[in-house]
Amino acid sequence: MSDQKEFLSLKKTFFYNFFPSKEEEEACKLNNTPYVVTRELIEIRDIYPPPKIDLENPWQIKIKITSYEVEAGALLIPYIETFEYILRYWTLDLAKILVNGCGVCVQVWDVTADSAPKKYEGERVYLWKLCNDDYALSCIELFNSSRLGVGDEIGLFWDPRSSNFMFKLLSQVKGVGPKTT
Repeated sequence: MSDQKEFLSLKKTFFYNFFPSKEEEEACKLNNTPYVVTRELIEIRDIYPPPKIDLENPWQIKIKITSYEVEAGALLIPYIETFEYILRYWTLDLAKILVNGCGVCVQVWDVTADSAPKKYEGERVYLWKLCNDDYALSCIELFNSSRLGVGDEIGLFWDPRSSNFMFKLLSQVKGVGPKTT
């Protein structure tokens, strides 16, 4: 497993425009409106290589399931982890679609049972941006079939080799399964 090839990636970050151009300043004066700071997603070269995926323990994102996640059927992924471990492997155009508020359909492989991985895909499996700049991976079918409940710990990573999420149930709280409706 030491023959893991180095994946090229560029960091995604926001460029904030705090100062209006002369034209923007004049337009704001003319319309009697305040200048609104804008931000744009850009790519920058990183001075550090992308985080290596340890194939023995690849779970870069670890989440303890909350009641909100069980109710929503979605895993909450913090902003920092989304940018560091997922978006850096995406194209800038696809990342812009996501950060501008559109959901992006993805594929999720549940590799909890190493001998029988299960694939989740389609319009009901997608990554989307929350209003607080965190992200959510929606996959209700995964929650139901894995019987994910409050307190369970899962591991997740974006596999740049296959452009898929990899999911694994790391530990499950016994006796606490998802609510059935």
